[in-house]
Amino acid sequence: MAGNTSTPGTSVTSRALAIVGAFDEQHRRLTLTDLAERAGLPVPTTHRLVGELTAWGALARTPSGEYVVGRRLWDIGLLAPVQTGLRQLASPFLHDIYGATLATVHLAVRDGIEVLYLDRLAGHTSVPVVSTIGSRLPLHATGVGKVLLAHAPPDVQAAALASLVRVTPYTVTQPGLLRRQLARVVRDGYATTVEEMSLGACSVAVPIHRGDDVVAALGLVVPSFKKDRPRLVAALQVAARGVGRLISQGQNG
Repeated sequence: MAGNTSTPGTSVTSRALAIVGAFDEQHRRLTLTDLAERAGLPVPTTHRLVGELTAWGALARTPSGEYVVGRRLWDIGLLAPVQTGLRQLASPFLHDIYGATLATVHLAVRDGIEVLYLDRLAGHTSVPVVSTIGSRLPLHATGVGKVLLAHAPPDVQAAALASLVRVTPYTVTQPGLLRRQLARVVRDGYATTVEEMSLGACSVAVPIHRGDDVVAALGLVVPSFKKDRPRLVAALQVAARGVGRLISQGQNG
C-alpha cells in the first residue's frame, strides 16, 4: 500500500517530493522497492531520483541497504520559522543555565510520540548523554519527554503508553506507574528521570508555556541529584518563564 494518497505529478520535483514524503513515523527505513511502492513510482525512476537525493544529502543509505531521511533535510528544517525562532529565543537562557550548572542543557519539543531535540549544550561532567541536536528519543524515558507527554493530548498519551520500550533496567514501562508520574509532573511543574535513558545519567526538566499551552521543554542531565534538585528546578523554571515571555511577545507582536 503506497504511503501517498495522491498520484505524484509528472515533474521531477513532484516525483522527488513523493519519495521524500514516503517516510513517516511508521516508515523510517525503506528499501528501494518500498520507496517506489509508497511513492507510486516505477522502480527505475525511483532508483534514479533516490541516487540524486542521496548525493545531495536529502536521503542516506544504511549499511543494510535501506534508505533513511538525510541530515541535510534536518538542517534545512531548522530554518523553518517555528523552530528557528524558538531556538534563537531560548539560546541565551540555555547559556545562562549552562553557566550556572555546567551540566548538559536540552531544548526539546514533541514530535508525535517522540521527543525531538532542537538544541543542546554539552556539560563538563562525564555523564553519558545519548541525545544530539536533531535526534529523537522516547518520550517516556527522558525528562524533557515526560514533561511534554504530561501536557500532551489524551490520544498522544494513549499512543505513547501503548509502546513503552525498555531502554535500561530502570525505564518505566508500566502504564499505570507512568500515568501517576505524569500527573505529578503536571502538579509539581517538573519531571525527573533516574538512569531511564542511559545508565549513570539523571535528568530534570520543566515546561515552556505559551499562554496555557506547553510548546517545548527545558532540561538538564546530571550524574545524580544529591541535594541539587531544588536548585536545578529553580534555574530551569526561571529560564523557561523567560523563554515563554519572549514567545508570547513574539506571538502578540
